[in-house]
Amino acid sequence: MYVLAMLLAVQQPGTPMPTTKPDDGLRRAHTYSIVAWDSATGDLGIAVQSKFPNVGGIVPWAKAGVGAVATQSLANTDYGEKGLELMALGATAPEAMRVILRGDPRPAQRQVGMVDAHGNAASWTGDSTFDWAGGRTGGQTGQESGGRGAVVVGRGYAAQGNILVSDATVRALAETFEATAGSLADRLVAALKAGQAAGGDRRGMESAALLVVRANASYLGANDRYIDIRVYDHADPIAELERLYQLHQLYFFQSRPEDLISLTPDIVGRLEPILLREPLHQPQKWLAAPQGRATPVFLQALENFMYWENYDVRVRSDGKIDRVVLEDVLQRRGLTR
Repeated sequence: MYVLAMLLAVQQPGTPMPTTKPDDGLRRAHTYSIVAWDSATGDLGIAVQSKFPNVGGIVPWAKAGVGAVATQSLANTDYGEKGLELMALGATAPEAMRVILRGDPRPAQRQVGMVDAHGNAASWTGDSTFDWAGGRTGGQTGQESGGRGAVVVGRGYAAQGNILVSDATVRALAETFEATAGSLADRLVAALKAGQAAGGDRRGMESAALLVVRANASYLGANDRYIDIRVYDHADPIAELERLYQLHQLYFFQSRPEDLISLTPDIVGRLEPILLREPLHQPQKWLAAPQGRATPVFLQALENFMYWENYDVRVRSDGKIDRVVLEDVLQRRGLTR
């Protein structure tokens, strides 16, 4: 805490931020984003879209139990790296943002959103960012909003954008996030879609990203990257992001109890032709002969097939199958009724 106190000591809230006119507009990540915290799960995440390639490799930063950051405009990665370091030491999101702003030689050209693991949120838009530019945060009584040259603080989330058609994009991000039910990722994607529908980036669309962190929630629990999806370059990056998010749920989310159904003879009959002819171009198939019901031989063949097809986290050994997997298997082979 001594290190944190020393860092916070450099903060002088009344000191004006230096402003210089930009000469680097073509190099900026013209962007809108939302960073948010889920009070129920503790998840932290960012959704972002930009008329700039690979925005997911620049803007979003997050660490489970610590915070999330979106650094854009003339993006300075210090806001991601040092912001998370400061929040890990105990700084709130507004405190961490102000500390880094004081040490930034070009704060007027930055735009940043931060949220910490306690729900404190802040958004900064520099004086030299391009119209329309500004941000919003969740508040105790509605939303807190602001344009250039001020740190806007609030609760739960921070939404911001620059070179937008109007303030409607950031307003739509905030209002849709607040009004949408479901997981943090669901709410972030819905907010991003609403932001685009409200006007989006004045220059158009190119890339998008969704990052959500949760402790030990990655594949096999190796790290905290629960969802990490990047669309590098696409004509409709938000639609592509949504498609990839659906695939991510299929391959990396565990089965919900309500989606588990028994392997009845009817379902076995729909799956057996697949197991009898696949793997394609392999001499040995999953099943050598029809079983007609969920015998141990059939269950082993189905398990092997599901691992082969990358449904790892939804494999069952209790005589049931995930309805989502069943529908995907049949749909991919044109066998849906």
